[in-house]
Amino acid sequence: MDLTTRIADLIEPTLDDMGYELVRVQLFGGQRQTLQIMAERKDGGMGIEDCSAISHAVSAILDVEDPIAGAYHLEVSSPGLDRPLTRAKDFDVWAGFDAKVELAQPHDGRKRFSGQLLGRDPETDEVKLRLVETDEEVSIPRHAIGKAKLVLNDALLAWAKAQQDEEEAGETDAAADNDDN
Repeated sequence: MDLTTRIADLIEPTLDDMGYELVRVQLFGGQRQTLQIMAERKDGGMGIEDCSAISHAVSAILDVEDPIAGAYHLEVSSPGLDRPLTRAKDFDVWAGFDAKVELAQPHDGRKRFSGQLLGRDPETDEVKLRLVETDEEVSIPRHAIGKAKLVLNDALLAWAKAQQDEEEAGETDAAADNDDN
């Protein structure tokens, strides 16, 4: 088991209990390494307070388990708009948006694919993508994917704005309901 998988296994139950989903664990850097924990609330949001709560909880676990040799910097963040696609469900949740996919090994002579994410076939665990350059639909085995992420573009920004407007409208409605009481 590699170190990032071990760390994920150590922290995921606590994050789950706190109401968060682990998106990705990465360890990078030279002598002073950075451990990046990317997570989100189960309802999809994430704020500074959430990052702080996760940082405190993860620090406590890592202080006891001590899986990383030497000093490191802990960084906790949300996935952001141009988020990595790391979990099986990500390929379904974000279907309809543009993505970039890079394979660990070439598939049909290619390592890089870019296009509209069409989802994932649950039976074959293949990710479907409509290529931007040819409009051709391709299926890529999920296990072959080295990296995948959403592409920050106008469609994704419009979706994020609509989500924000919806949240603000909900807060306004809730405040109005409280004023009526």
